Amino acid sequence: MTPGGSPNQVNRLLALVPYLQRKGEIAVDEVARDFGVSAKTILADINVLLFCGMPGLGMGDLIDVDFDALEGEGVIRLSNADYLARPLRLDTTEAAALVAGLRALGEGSSDEEREVVARTLRKLEEAAGEAAELAGQVDIRPADGHEESVRDTVAAAILARRQVRLTHHSPYRDELTTREVDPIAVTTSEGHSYLDAWCHLVEDRRLFRLDRVTEVVALDTAVSEHADEQPLDLTEGIYRPAPDALLATLRLSDRARWVAEYYPIESATEERDGGLTVRLRASDPEWLLQLVLRLGGTGTLVEPTDLAERVRQTAQRALDQYT
Repeated sequence: MTPGGSPNQVNRLLALVPYLQRKGEIAVDEVARDFGVSAKTILADINVLLFCGMPGLGMGDLIDVDFDALEGEGVIRLSNADYLARPLRLDTTEAAALVAGLRALGEGSSDEEREVVARTLRKLEEAAGEAAELAGQVDIRPADGHEESVRDTVAAAILARRQVRLTHHSPYRDELTTREVDPIAVTTSEGHSYLDAWCHLVEDRRLFRLDRVTEVVALDTAVSEHADEQPLDLTEGIYRPAPDALLATLRLSDRARWVAEYYPIESATEERDGGLTVRLRASDPEWLLQLVLRLGGTGTLVEPTDLAERVRQTAQRALDQYT
């Protein structure tokens, strides 16, 4: 299975439906070839499409797939998706929400991104009319401006090529750490802003989410040569462990298959009960421990065995609190 994540699948699904509508009927292998993925991945996408439709529709109003043709002839035929070809019409509330969301996106974007958002927003405001005025009554900026202050400090340090000292909260370890870093860039992924920096505490590249930085101070110390590295490309998401990171094997039930889409994996094996056995890498064992605990009964850590034992002991201590 090709490593990937949910952003890849979402982008593919958005292109897949109009593609299939244009084709009318097409072989699975041909679709896989055109999209540059395996036939197995396309079949998984088709299973997702069965639960897609317009908001408020019931099960009988969702996109339909001819499974007789799919299983017997290996071809895909879609039906009940004609509404996607019609122009989108938003009511006042939906249009106001979209305008407010774009205004918020513009506040936290780079200069280049802000220009694109502004052009889109102008066109939408002209079309929305009354809804745009309604959106103007909504103020969704951060109440204390702390994240904006952090962003300004690190942005100035990047321009001056100076180190910063920051205190960052890790939700996985539930701890605060103070470290000195060489800031490289501020970037955005999945609605959050991150400082891409070389951390002198761990002697490695790290991403720090700005809303989890509790304190930041610009230093007089010049950055090291690490600050000359190119900013990270976060289009595939922020979770990208090193190639030599801890390799783990997870057994996932059908309810936990989302893990294989949400995180980059190295391999996945289908199980007869609809579950998956996946192998993935984890830069931090604590992160892996928290992930397995969060999965509860829907996921089991198989390897490494020592960490699996830690998961069992941690879960048992939690259960003991109830007795």
